[in-house]
Amino acid sequence: MTASPYPFSALVGHDDLRLALLLNAVHPGVGGVLVRGEKGTAKSTAVRALAALLPALDVVPGCRFGCAPGAPDPACPDGPHAAGGAGETRPARLVELPVGATEDRLVGSLDLERALFEGVRAYQPGLLADAHRGVLYVDEVNLLHDHLVDLLLDAAAMGRAHVERDGVSVSHAARFLLVGTMNPEEGELRPQLLDRFGLAVEVRAAREVETRVEVVRRRLAFEADPDGFVDRWRDAEADTAERIAAARARLAAVTLPDTELRRIAAVCAAFDVDGMRADLVIARAAVAHAAWRGAPAVGEEDVRVAARLALPHRRRRDPFDEPGMDDQALDDALREAGEQEPPEGPDDDGPGGGPDGGGGPDDGPDGGGPDNGADSGAPDPATGGEPTARPGGDGRTQASPPASAPFRARLLEVPGVGEGAPGRRSRARTGTGRVVRASGRTPRRAADLHLAATVAAAAPHQRARGRTGAGLRLHPDDLRSAEREGREANLVLFAVDASGSMAARQRMAAVSGAVLSLLRDAYQRRDKVGLVSFRAGGAELVLPPTSSVPAAQARLAQLRTGGRTPLADGLLRARSVLRVERLRDPRRRSLLVLLTDGRATVAARPGGDAVHDACRAAALLAGDGVATIVVDCESGPVRLGLAGRVAAAAGGPVLGLAELSADQVAGVVRAVRAA
Repeated sequence: MTASPYPFSALVGHDDLRLALLLNAVHPGVGGVLVRGEKGTAKSTAVRALAALLPALDVVPGCRFGCAPGAPDPACPDGPHAAGGAGETRPARLVELPVGATEDRLVGSLDLERALFEGVRAYQPGLLADAHRGVLYVDEVNLLHDHLVDLLLDAAAMGRAHVERDGVSVSHAARFLLVGTMNPEEGELRPQLLDRFGLAVEVRAAREVETRVEVVRRRLAFEADPDGFVDRWRDAEADTAERIAAARARLAAVTLPDTELRRIAAVCAAFDVDGMRADLVIARAAVAHAAWRGAPAVGEEDVRVAARLALPHRRRRDPFDEPGMDDQALDDALREAGEQEPPEGPDDDGPGGGPDGGGGPDDGPDGGGPDNGADSGAPDPATGGEPTARPGGDGRTQASPPASAPFRARLLEVPGVGEGAPGRRSRARTGTGRVVRASGRTPRRAADLHLAATVAAAAPHQRARGRTGAGLRLHPDDLRSAEREGREANLVLFAVDASGSMAARQRMAAVSGAVLSLLRDAYQRRDKVGLVSFRAGGAELVLPPTSSVPAAQARLAQLRTGGRTPLADGLLRARSVLRVERLRDPRRRSLLVLLTDGRATVAARPGGDAVHDACRAAALLAGDGVATIVVDCESGPVRLGLAGRVAAAAGGPVLGLAELSADQVAGVVRAVRAA
């Protein structure tokens, strides 16, 4: 027996989260909800609670794709179904997509066993088919592979899933309420993927004592007696379910006046959002909000609510932009939009029907019509902030210079072929990517089958197996697996020389700009990043390896400068960090990026030569198999070339600070050579 979910009506606080979920329940065409928040804030609880409130569905008996008897999908792979035929009732499904899911599990694929041994080209539906007319929930969506997120959001936007793989060509309806949850501390979504979610909300634990007490009180009561707790909230749950059903029923009748449509367009223009998806989402969400409160037409109140939920994440055009929205700025934009004179033309109160209003013919029975918006692009990044006073290593207070404008970094790779976490930096053997060879391993899924090698392995044995017809007799030992090569994410550890020789204002600004560019590059390639700083006779781990690049930027802004140059200590500290990370995650390969002028002044041992000790430490890193890149930050008329000596000892290339600029090396891919 399935345990009863926590009641939606019993949730304490999180008003924006509950409203965003309800608006999508009323009109799935809004495009789903992205829930960002710290751990332990009831994100998953709220999603599972909402699914229990959705109206029951009438489905065609035996249809694996959940077609409605009154309006079945004409292209249903299990069809054709006669319209108006007998149906059966079942609850709306909550389908959970695990982080480790494969592409064929999501969209479906060829049934490998039936295809090989029965000669039947059978399609096995995936999770998108299961979620049709229900809820598709992706916990930790920021950790999901990017290509799966793209497939997921494409289906959510179009209301259909198209499968062209393994010799199967299938299209089926896939309209669902998409909800993704994530903890920003574990890494961010790319801005292009953020834009694909209709609404986004931030959730945080309440700071008011009474609110926290009530949360704990209700949770403990639910755990002590789940059935009794659910019974106490049964009437409130029934009222909410009835209100959702009533709002869905009146959705098509809600009008969107031209006055409010112009207000929506003016607000989106005022916030300088890219593309037209924001306008469409706000229009749909405003119609849903009007239906939710029982109004016959969209008003300014509905537009404000929709904009407050639809715009914050679309303002994040760069991984270093702060999330959220200024309510005062939104109020000002709405007021200015209302003061604009409308152009002369027809009556101002036209209906907001069709797929972008209250659910027109393209929406189908559950809304979610096609999205006519375009994918957003990423504009040029912004410059750094103001200088901050910091105490120097020699006792003097120095100002950390503002970071220069970051630029698009060149691609730096780890040598060889790895098997680590999927990403975009270095070559790796992965479950996706191009086929490079066949192996004797038994394929675990249809996409892994190397057909040509399988046929070649079976061909010599056909006479012995008594083949008489034109068919091919296969044995399990004939199956060959395709080895694919793609890209992996790495651990990129920055070792930054923050000593007095590097503390000249212009030089540190250039270094900060280079690090910001490489951080942005690491973010886009799904790397983990860490930061070691060395100055004033010692080295410290400023940022433990993390997937949160904004956290790395914040630590970089607090970087202290000044004092002598313990280059050997910095390299040894980086080696220690990488050794620990190798034990924690053996599959993730490491890339060390050292930014220094090479002018070491502190030896690793008393009386030693500082530069010699630095080269010895670099050689130890090479012996550990760490790929190292040295960025030479030396400037001025007299150059000693000491950074080059360190790079030679580490077995890696040395780059000039200017070489990281995309203007000078556009399109160049530089691979790190092994020692």
